[in-house]
Amino acid sequence: RRTGMMQNKLEKNPQKSVQIKNWPEKIRIFSGAQLKYLAFISMLIDHVNKALIYPNLDGSAGLQIISDLFDILGRIAFPLFMFLLVEGYFKTRSRWKYLLYLLGFGVISEVPFDLFTTSQVFEPNWNNIMFTLAAVLITIWSIDTLREKIPKLLWYLASVVIVAVMCFAAMNLGLDYEHHAILIGYFMYIFHQRYILSIPFSFLSMYKEPWALLGFALTLTYNGKRGRQYKIINYCFYPAHLLILGLLRLYLGI
Repeated sequence: RRTGMMQNKLEKNPQKSVQIKNWPEKIRIFSGAQLKYLAFISMLIDHVNKALIYPNLDGSAGLQIISDLFDILGRIAFPLFMFLLVEGYFKTRSRWKYLLYLLGFGVISEVPFDLFTTSQVFEPNWNNIMFTLAAVLITIWSIDTLREKIPKLLWYLASVVIVAVMCFAAMNLGLDYEHHAILIGYFMYIFHQRYILSIPFSFLSMYKEPWALLGFALTLTYNGKRGRQYKIINYCFYPAHLLILGLLRLYLGI
């Protein structure tokens, strides 16, 4: 009975889940949790590359090939995290808790992030991705709140103004991925029910990272299921691995 009630609720509110029914079933193989773990692996590869390999590139052809490969694999993470954020916005039981988790772990992650990026305990000019995701969540939440309150044309105009303001804020606050994240989150929200249309717009928003297309392609493998989640472990992974890499940088003097 409860399953039936939930199904009826989803049918009445089609924004609850990304539109996947028209995608080929054979490619819809990953749950949200599985995509998140793929993103974690990609992120770890990217961060190892930036923290430990970049500083040691000294003309070695072998090390350069490894670094280039890690660069490619590392571009998968961000599109997946953005996709899961927008999907999470529609599926979370409490958007306020979702936002507070992002902000809270943003604070927790800042020193590890600064150690990882600059080998300094505090660098205010570059702030970690948790704050970026929080900014994207605020952006789409603000736009979505206006959706039923004003005429459609006015709503689109208002959404553009909100996005412009948030892009400006992201750049001036030194958020990781800056305005690119705001734009991608916006496109994924606007085209949530025709998701595949968001991919070219999102890709153009970060065209300088061509291998990010791999991440956008992987979002098409989403099967609509949440999968088994370990919330605290998932959130802790980000600051924990940054802290380890940051301490390694300090120890190695790089």
